[in-house]
Amino acid sequence: SSPFQSLIELFVNRLDSVESVLPYEYDAFDFCQDTEEKRPSENLGQVLFGERIASSPYKFTFNKKETCKKVCTRSYDPENSVDKNKLAFLKKGMQLNYQHHWIIDNMPVTWCYDVEDGQKYCNPGFPIGCFVTPDGRVKDACVINSEFNKKNTFYLFNHVDITIMYHSGKDENWPGARLVMARLRPQSYKHTDENNLSCNGPPMEIPGEFNSKLNLIYTYSVTFEEKNSIKWASRWDYILESMPHTNIQWFSLLVFRLVNFLVSICGITFISLTLNIFADDTVDFIQEDAQEEFGWKLVHGDVFRPPRKGMLLSVFLGQGTQIFIMTFITLFLACLGFLSPANRGALMTCAVVLWVLLGTPAGYVSARMYKTFRGEKWKTNVLLTALLCPGIVFADFFIMNLILWVKGSSAAIPFGTLVAILAMWFGISVPLTFVGAYFGFKEKPIEHPVRTNQIPRQIPEQSFFTKPLPGIIMGGILPFGCIFIQLFFILNSIWSHQMYYMFGFLFLVFIILLITCSEATVLLCYFHLCAEDYHWWWRSFLTSSFTAVYLFIYAVHYFFSKLQITGTASTILYFGYTLIMVLIFFLFTG
Repeated sequence: SSPFQSLIELFVNRLDSVESVLPYEYDAFDFCQDTEEKRPSENLGQVLFGERIASSPYKFTFNKKETCKKVCTRSYDPENSVDKNKLAFLKKGMQLNYQHHWIIDNMPVTWCYDVEDGQKYCNPGFPIGCFVTPDGRVKDACVINSEFNKKNTFYLFNHVDITIMYHSGKDENWPGARLVMARLRPQSYKHTDENNLSCNGPPMEIPGEFNSKLNLIYTYSVTFEEKNSIKWASRWDYILESMPHTNIQWFSLLVFRLVNFLVSICGITFISLTLNIFADDTVDFIQEDAQEEFGWKLVHGDVFRPPRKGMLLSVFLGQGTQIFIMTFITLFLACLGFLSPANRGALMTCAVVLWVLLGTPAGYVSARMYKTFRGEKWKTNVLLTALLCPGIVFADFFIMNLILWVKGSSAAIPFGTLVAILAMWFGISVPLTFVGAYFGFKEKPIEHPVRTNQIPRQIPEQSFFTKPLPGIIMGGILPFGCIFIQLFFILNSIWSHQMYYMFGFLFLVFIILLITCSEATVLLCYFHLCAEDYHWWWRSFLTSSFTAVYLFIYAVHYFFSKLQITGTASTILYFGYTLIMVLIFFLFTG
């Protein structure tokens, strides 16, 4: 904060929970609200992720200590049905462990507490309150205080102790002080006298049965600390330090090395085999020995026969190219630090905009492949490339949005944004796809080195491992082995609201996934051709895209083992969003 600006405002984001996928705006609960609510403008990524940032009544003056300052009072009367509903919603929020996310100077306000082994864990959110069940089981945050022990009672965190740390600007060339860290401790106090507040005493209990009038007084204390040891540029580091499990990362790299070692052995064997065969060929040619052909040489007259359902394959390839380039550029930019967590919603915005602008490669690849397959219905091809997969994603997204809208969740996208997304799709992406397709159809089809025979050759009886399905199922295992540890962190960042910051690592995983997918597919295709089975077009796509099926299985496992999601709407939402991820991953790996 500059010397001219001594007012520090606290902004509130939407509340979310690990037990429910539905986020809610701060105003949906009956907390203290700002007199004139300001909303900072949000980018597309924030809107899509359901972030709703608003100003709050918590306002501080720099370096002015406050103790037990009242924010507002909320009264509830059991006779009044509106009050009843508001309190019921608040209780539900505590029961499902909804978390506040507060922001000071674009920094998440963290709640740090000690966990086992003397380590500190910093949570970028803190709970509304907690609940002790009728059978006396202490849930979630109620474990932090032994006074929270009454059965069938809610304890509301109606007081916060905020500590704001700042760098005074000593030895730096900026004027004034800058904030480097904000922490808080949620507390529960039953304030008896509104005009004479003392922040101590018994906790604020809300009985499970609501039958007498209830007053909730919200208060805060704030202290300021000078902390010149933290540089302003690296002020986000304290959030990352507390994030657990960085050591698993290196273990996963070791797994990669093994996978790559295996695949490179396969690669070397493969190359030497091919070279030997070609060397033998030249010798045979000199000796003019009429030796019998074997293995993959027998199918040379059938290997470029266009596949069945060539239209669909060319469409998938076009869409896959679009997603592949989008992922590559997004991760590359994230690696360079353009899309850091401090830049809220940037990652999602970047991905969506890139996807829209990359219609041309999709149209081109799809058209060129379709022409190579000797297809005639080029209009259908262009329309399918532009509309098929985005249409599926949009339909899924629209249904999810309806559920969120019915539930009144903040993640429901405003109608205006939906129209904007449709406008981007039909106004930019579709025309660009047409342009790409125009160039794709103008090009000559890909030349094949050998002529295709008139009569298709019979395929001999295949062994179990060269049959299509077992090969495809085996092909997905190696690439999935590469990504599954990263997948755990990515799913955590989506559903358990942890920050994801290891983009450099993810980029590395992305490259390794690429190599593994390609090598596994090449190898398996070679085995199939050696077994005289020349249907390789679809198989080469499906061998690595079967990884998406494993991704789905893993997401199901994650749902049951890691998340405590309750309620039908939340379950439908989880699987709805998972299916979008699986489809995108299917096209990408294929």
